[in-house]
Amino acid sequence: MSTGNERGAALIVALIFLVVLTLLGVGAMRTTNLQERMAGSLRDSNLAFQAAESALREGEQMLQQAALPVFAGTGGLLQMQPDAGQPSFWNTYAWAGNSMAAAAVAGTAAAPQYVIEELPPVPLQGGSLRFGALPEVGFYRVTARAVGGTTDAVSLLQIAYRR
Repeated sequence: MSTGNERGAALIVALIFLVVLTLLGVGAMRTTNLQERMAGSLRDSNLAFQAAESALREGEQMLQQAALPVFAGTGGLLQMQPDAGQPSFWNTYAWAGNSMAAAAVAGTAAAPQYVIEELPPVPLQGGSLRFGALPEVGFYRVTARAVGGTTDAVSLLQIAYRR
């Protein structure tokens, strides 16, 4: 035998329970979406880094040739740029026409690019009476830029190369 003031209590409790479960489900979905976006961003960032590394290796291979081309300031072969050690210089650099394209990396939005700068030579100290003074050592700076799966993920790497 039920009394009049107990009717509908189960319905209200069930509805409150469903609202709580819905809020938990929506919170879990938001967390999952955020983690998925973070993982995608990390993947793009890693892909850009690997593409920039491959461009650096191509620049090194070019510097290992027996005879180097003339560093005339075009085609990605530059004389030393005063601010080239700063990221701000390369962020505003016109990569499209003033660099060399490296081999494309699968999954990237564009092929990586690199620039080689000829730095002032450094004379070596020492030598001998028999062979004379030691020759100058050439230094070069290779700067590579690459993007990941999207153009938002950009990696900029630089190395100094002694030849």
